[in-house]
Amino acid sequence: MMRTNAFARVRSGSALLMLATALAGCGSGPERAAPAAAVSTANGVPTPPVAKQEPYLVKSPFGDRTDEYYWVRDDDASNKRDDVMDYLRAEVAYTDAMMARLRPLEETLVKEMRARIKEDDSTVPAYDRGYWYWQRFDQGAEYPTYLRQRGTAAAQDETAAPEVILDVPALATGEDYMRIGDTAVSPDGHMLAWSQDVTGRRIHSLRFKDLRTGTVLPDRIEGVLESVEWSADGRTVFYIKQDPVLLQSGPVYRHVMGTPVAQDVLVHDEPDKTLFTTIGASRSHKYLLIEMEGYDTNELRAVPLEQADAPATVVLARRPNVRNYADHCAGRWLVRTNDGARNFRLAVAPEQNPEDRAAWLPILPHRTDAAVDQALAFDGGIAVLERVEANARIRIMPWSGGDGFVVPADETAFSMGLGENLDAANGSVRIGYTSMITPRTTMDVDMATGKRTVRKVQPVIGYDRALYATARVWAPSRDGKRIPVSLSWRKSAWKKFDRSPVRIEGYGAYGIPTDAEFDMGAINLMDRGFLIAAAHVRGGADMGQDWYEDGRLMHKRNTFNDFVDATDFLRKDGFCGDRVFATGGSAGGLLMGAVANQAGDRYKGTALHVPFVDAMTTMLDETIPLTTNEWTQWGNPKESKAAYDYILSYSPYDNLAAKAYPAMLVTTGLWDSQVQYYEPTKYVARLRRLRTDGNPFLLHVNMEAGHGGKSGRFERLQQAALEQAFFLDLAGIDR
Repeated sequence: MMRTNAFARVRSGSALLMLATALAGCGSGPERAAPAAAVSTANGVPTPPVAKQEPYLVKSPFGDRTDEYYWVRDDDASNKRDDVMDYLRAEVAYTDAMMARLRPLEETLVKEMRARIKEDDSTVPAYDRGYWYWQRFDQGAEYPTYLRQRGTAAAQDETAAPEVILDVPALATGEDYMRIGDTAVSPDGHMLAWSQDVTGRRIHSLRFKDLRTGTVLPDRIEGVLESVEWSADGRTVFYIKQDPVLLQSGPVYRHVMGTPVAQDVLVHDEPDKTLFTTIGASRSHKYLLIEMEGYDTNELRAVPLEQADAPATVVLARRPNVRNYADHCAGRWLVRTNDGARNFRLAVAPEQNPEDRAAWLPILPHRTDAAVDQALAFDGGIAVLERVEANARIRIMPWSGGDGFVVPADETAFSMGLGENLDAANGSVRIGYTSMITPRTTMDVDMATGKRTVRKVQPVIGYDRALYATARVWAPSRDGKRIPVSLSWRKSAWKKFDRSPVRIEGYGAYGIPTDAEFDMGAINLMDRGFLIAAAHVRGGADMGQDWYEDGRLMHKRNTFNDFVDATDFLRKDGFCGDRVFATGGSAGGLLMGAVANQAGDRYKGTALHVPFVDAMTTMLDETIPLTTNEWTQWGNPKESKAAYDYILSYSPYDNLAAKAYPAMLVTTGLWDSQVQYYEPTKYVARLRRLRTDGNPFLLHVNMEAGHGGKSGRFERLQQAALEQAFFLDLAGIDR
């Protein structure tokens, strides 16, 4: 389960991107270097550790269950018990020993991926209120440096020297992990606020810097979520405290620079703990927007940024089964709503009384064949991210409504997204375009003329796009649906009906689509004859909101059935042979676990990355991070017998059996805040005891990070190589 918070700006992005960052490490971190545990052998073959069994009764209103490995759970946020750590180190040592013979292959794969990276690279500068902002990677650096340069909306001022506003490589010195959550520059350009996480548990520190002097200020606020916003005068910041146990969003506070944190003032505290709280500035920079959101309802409040001490007033009140998203720009509210519109529609609401629905001006109606995923307001128009036939595309339209125009695409399987559009006064929209074989392309689209100006194509050294191909096929499901499947391959290495190996990835949860995006690491596999597949299964919103709802709650089994049906289609239609490899992370890891129980004989190997495999125990326990937020996603087995029975019917941990399973690579992060490390650890222990086959079965524990894996850009290459080497070896490919 992804168990991250889209509404707290954590769960953004596609499953492919999430998976790329979630692969657990196989690199040169301390867990590899330290002789953590001795590995026993039998006839020269490493033998896996055996976890002790201590039966524990997991109680619930609708039935009790025995969990013999519950003991591996330790909720201490900084130190774990010795018996837990000894067992985890034994698993790390066993995985290292089992993968030792593949180390040369791993190193080759890392070298190939690194050779494609332009190491001294930069993002495309984006304009905001007198400055152009960008990030620069220096040669060999794991982390970027944040820069800015004075200028106008037309161009950077080349006579002004670029300024370093945040030196992340310096911040990361001496840290095993470093992640910048959010950055915000004050309206006058004088101050920088940023949040940083040094554990991987997404518990951030909020820090401040005077950009005029370069001085890091003594103000420091611990235990916050990522987001931070400035008031109009640049003296006050708004932030969200994090619940120290549940790790979900807590109350919103404001802090006046130079004053003690103990004097910070409460702005809003949401009592409904099934909702996430987020903050952000409106596009007009007139309001701080505070949103409380769940999967079925939300509410928006606002604080005038010119009056930072004003109370948060309701803009759009919560209503059952209605979600209204609004932003303020050009003296009006742009509303994206599902009220009477399953796939959402757009309307303009008056500034003074946005709750007056009779005064709403409809500008983009509901459509059954297109879902409105996002709408970004500009002074001169609106950019709409809409989803049609499992592709994300951009529509540009005027405030008055009408069709506007759709930014064209040349491929059948692709993805567009809104880029860094910092200033609503800009007359062009920055978008990103990609496909499974097209590196990310950044372009500006003129809102008036539709003219496209390419600003950058992601450099991939030595890559020739003409050597590869991509396609979209449609697999029939057992209940009559059409499942989109995106494919990519190297033309000279893969041909239909030649029984080539395939790696198929899936996610299928939270309404998050599995976009057809470029994955630089996948080149390694395509060059070695693999077909790369992404199954757009139900549970994601790839085909609109119905597609999401049909893989949620009491329809969750459709997610698993779709993945199996897509696999069967690829084999039956000659896209692959019997060398089928499946991979998924977080909620995609739940998918992998459920599929292994249901149809494990279809797969030669599977990878379960930070997998949500103990669904029942987690959803019964309100003390586990994010559980209460997600009852509307999976069901509440504490209150509903139907939900209890249904979750129990597919929970991977509860359905393990004495039978054969495919080879497995299971990964976890010790400090994971979304899927606690003990879920995959227990899963491995129980399955290793029950399974009847002799296939490889590995648990890799990333001792230094959490849900997203290691944080450095080159460390992530080492992480990706672990899965690739595991699959290649099983496929009989040793180069």
